[in-house]
Amino acid sequence: MSKIAIVTDSTASIPESLIQKLNIHIVPYYIHRGKEVLRDLVDVQRENFYKWLESAKNLPQTASPGPGDYLQMYQKIVEEEDVDEIISIHMTSKGSGAYQAAMVAKQTIQEMIPKLRVEVIDTLNVSMCHGWMVVEAARQTLSGSSLENIVNKVKEMMPTTRMIQTADTLKYIYMGGRIGQAKHLIGSLLNVKPLIGMEDGEIVALGVARSRKQAYKMIVEKVEKAVGSNGKVKIAYVHAAALEEAKKIRSLIKERLSVVEELFAELPPALGVHSGPGTVGVCYFPVKE
Repeated sequence: MSKIAIVTDSTASIPESLIQKLNIHIVPYYIHRGKEVLRDLVDVQRENFYKWLESAKNLPQTASPGPGDYLQMYQKIVEEEDVDEIISIHMTSKGSGAYQAAMVAKQTIQEMIPKLRVEVIDTLNVSMCHGWMVVEAARQTLSGSSLENIVNKVKEMMPTTRMIQTADTLKYIYMGGRIGQAKHLIGSLLNVKPLIGMEDGEIVALGVARSRKQAYKMIVEKVEKAVGSNGKVKIAYVHAAALEEAKKIRSLIKERLSVVEELFAELPPALGVHSGPGTVGVCYFPVKE
């Protein structure tokens, strides 16, 4: 039986406990803060970064790992774990160069090790939506599933795994150039809470609310509409330095839906720099079981 390794990067937002338990290999993004070049969740951690970000006058720049970073990870896995196959899963290629970099690394390592099989997947998503696909792939790997079946599982999840998030402002995501098709919301955000999601790999507007309470209610209604009142769901409550707010969404979700699995996931600095502290939301997918 072939031995398969799962690779992703720090933007998947997967809790550390699951990363360790499922043997997921993480390649860090880069954060350029002034003259500093920091590796996401290696040289910079969430708590200190968000405290600094609240008063930052200029946003740091983020950069995806390069082909060399992925190549180094692929080589390390082959040397240390003696794998035959690698599945490398990445956030939307429309918002990051990670997928393209991994494709270059794939070509290079397969020239070096022709017997090694590498499958690179563009999830067309972000945060724990991307993360859920990695988690489910890793679970299937540990259960002995084939590469084809794992890749098919991820691709099946792509159309139904959804993100909805809200924040007090879209300032950070706008300043970071990741506003996508939600640009029209920028001029009307003095007293409203925007809801954003992702469609076909790009950020889109999902509506606006007059308060956080109303925004959370709208999030729950959108999840329920997508899943169905009798449906089951796996859901991550994502946030950026806003755990107590994420818990409020959880309370509303638990009242309305059958939750098969849930977790809290704090955005890493490489994502949080674009959404800003105080961001909360959900990443979920319906479960057929």
